[in-house]
Amino acid sequence: MQVIEDLSVPPFLGERTVVTIGAYDGVHVGHRAVIAAVRERAESEGCRSVVVTFDRHPASVVRREAAPRMLTSLDQKIDLLTLTGVDAVVVVRFDEGQAAEAAEDFVERVLVRGLSAKVVHVGEDFRFGHGRAGSVALLNEMGGRHGFVCEPLALVPRADGVDEPVSSTAIRRALAGGEIDTATRMLGRWHEVHGRVGTGDQRGRTIGFPTANVEVPLGTCMPADGVYAGLHVRPDGSEHACAINLGRRPTFYADADVSLLEVHLLDFEGDLYGEDAAVRFLAFLRSERQFGGVDDLRAQLALDIEHARAAVRARRPG
Repeated sequence: MQVIEDLSVPPFLGERTVVTIGAYDGVHVGHRAVIAAVRERAESEGCRSVVVTFDRHPASVVRREAAPRMLTSLDQKIDLLTLTGVDAVVVVRFDEGQAAEAAEDFVERVLVRGLSAKVVHVGEDFRFGHGRAGSVALLNEMGGRHGFVCEPLALVPRADGVDEPVSSTAIRRALAGGEIDTATRMLGRWHEVHGRVGTGDQRGRTIGFPTANVEVPLGTCMPADGVYAGLHVRPDGSEHACAINLGRRPTFYADADVSLLEVHLLDFEGDLYGEDAAVRFLAFLRSERQFGGVDDLRAQLALDIEHARAAVRARRPG
């Protein structure tokens, strides 16, 4: 898959493309359904299949106070898009200048001159351009003048009977409620966050449960505070079952400012400090709570580890 950041020189000279446009945060099952339609149409038309996305969520520039926390970093998003089999991803830098670009100018610059689009697939509620003035109607009108067609696609409904489509917003809401199974169904995979293992205060080691303190970038979408079963993935790709504590550790700290992500790897001995880590959330085990003392906490942690072991085994046989 090609990753394209500059359209000043058209990347597919003499070829037409089938294109979809969007933030694609999470690359969830709804996104993948759109991309599958793009690939199928591109194959039937003898075109290249292209996803146009952005290096950050547009709301982080135009509505910073309401910008959502991200389900995927840009690198994660590109990795997930690679797995869809699309021919190319165009990454548009979204800054103040891009936010000010008129929808018509975006169409002419990206879709017409840059990609020579033949077909554009977007969600039926798609909006773009300065002031969100761009729409499916505008794409249809401009397509008539520039030789492409816009075919909106129905949004993918949730599979659990809830009367709403799969969306990044719905996934964030599920995670905020600790509803890991719901988020997993909509993502089509386990929610995963990335960070580097820091030193922390090493308190877990003193009570017999050493943890990796994973420092996740600000703006990452995290589940609700609580204890989870999961997988810790090291840089070499090895996966280790783990118990995850996400929270402010009220047994030790009365007024912690932020939640910490602490991961206890099951049946593991070794040094993780300084490593990059991916942490996958497989199951919610319990809410965070304050214990009367270290002995009570230690007893609960032993139970958490056994529950995590069982949950990982159930979701990852073998």
